[in-house]
Amino acid sequence: MTDFANALIDRLPKAELHLHIEGTLEPDLMLALAKRNKVTLPYESVEDVAKAYEFDCLQDFLDLYYLGMSVLQTEQDFHDLTWAYLLKVHADGLTHVEMFFDPQAHTDRGIAFETVLGGIVSALERAEKELKITSKLIMCFLRHLPEEQAFDALDCACKHKEHIFAVGLDSSEKGFPPPLFERVFAAARKEGFTPVAHVGEEGTAENVREGLDLLKIERVDHGNRALDDPALIKRLAKQQTPLTMCPLSNLRLKGIPTIGDSPVKKAMDAGLLVTVNSDDPSYFGGYLNDNYRAVHQALDLNEQDIITLAKNSFKASFISDSAKQAHLDAIDAVVEDVKKG
Repeated sequence: MTDFANALIDRLPKAELHLHIEGTLEPDLMLALAKRNKVTLPYESVEDVAKAYEFDCLQDFLDLYYLGMSVLQTEQDFHDLTWAYLLKVHADGLTHVEMFFDPQAHTDRGIAFETVLGGIVSALERAEKELKITSKLIMCFLRHLPEEQAFDALDCACKHKEHIFAVGLDSSEKGFPPPLFERVFAAARKEGFTPVAHVGEEGTAENVREGLDLLKIERVDHGNRALDDPALIKRLAKQQTPLTMCPLSNLRLKGIPTIGDSPVKKAMDAGLLVTVNSDDPSYFGGYLNDNYRAVHQALDLNEQDIITLAKNSFKASFISDSAKQAHLDAIDAVVEDVKKG
């Protein structure tokens, strides 16, 4: 990696658009919160937790992911979790985040929706004041839970529209295709929520197409399998529908055998609006800049590719056009500064 490329990755302003806040739970915080809340875990040390962070598939990860969530019980817990992430990525040049959260995973175990939301929102508001990081919050429906529970979550979200901008769809993709959620997404859109969804991660290109056609999603989370379908590639390129790709996540979940097999470069070359994100960074071994470095090295991205990815992160965001332009101008200024050495 050249000094110029490394400096760009370190210093460029960036947005992160595919980030599950529950997936930022680091082993040390997990154990600290377990002690605080008197939760018994099958781990005695940070090393024990780290050893468990090895997965053969998405479901292996999800099993541990939901176990880790059991330590999150109070509003302060959710604040501390969110603030720890924001502090860490502030050093990566993050200036805007559009963050997923999974309320059903918490309400299903007796934690109030408002407890979850309150802790997250207080940290996001603090970050805007202290770190100059702006944000939008995306509430995800969990695929593996019944439709009526998704509607319950939507009812809760409707009481907090000032804090929740969009709805998403995550959890196990296999066996839970987009048509199962067509009704709840239609209801969410009617209430004014912007729709996005995880499709094409372990599912097929058809899942991506159904997400676009049935759920009316405005952004494709992952979308790797879209590259299997030439017609879909052309459609995504023409419409400039963003893809929020997560290279290290794909690697750790065995979606790709090596980072060199990441579809990021192929998608960029096809004219797609590609972004790079960390997904669940604590579990997948890398935050935002780690993902940038991984694809830069493995896919032989040049400096202009890095700049394009940073700019795409704002172009693909849901902020205003004027805010987007301000971030793009900031990127250009940093590039010129880095060139000067």
